[in-house]
Parts: sequence; C-alpha cells; structure tokens
Amino acid sequence: MLFDIRTIVGALLGLYGLVLTITGLVHNPAADHARTGGWNINLWTGIAMLIVAIAFLAWARLRPVVEPKRSE
Repeated sequence: MLFDIRTIVGALLGLYGLVLTITGLVHNPAADHARTGGWNINLWTGIAMLIVAIAFLAWARLRPVVEPKRSE
C-alpha cells in the first residue's frame, strides 16, 4: 500500500493543503484579499486540497490493490 499511487497523491495533496491552510490562517494581506474578490483563496484552496487528500487516502485504504492469483 505504501507505493500505491493513490497514497502518494493523497500524501502530497495533504501536505500542500496543510501548508496552504496554515498560510491562509496566518498570512492574509489586504492586497491578496482585494485581488481575489474578498476570498481568502489560500484558506479555501487548502481546505479543498485536504478534503481531496482524505478522499484519496480513504480510497486507497478501503479498496486496496489485490494481486491476481497465479495459476500453476
């Protein structure tokens, strides 16, 4: 399960989502706020990435890859 592509993608999206969420909570200058139409885009994008990461990791956990049995 460690080298399943869903695990790798989920971990990367989770890491980037965590960084964006923290950035959105801590650093939200008025210039960025005005440029995005009043949205805290880092916060919302980070939350969305965390949700997608959880979905990927749940998918990998609930539907693991099964090797086909070898016939002799």
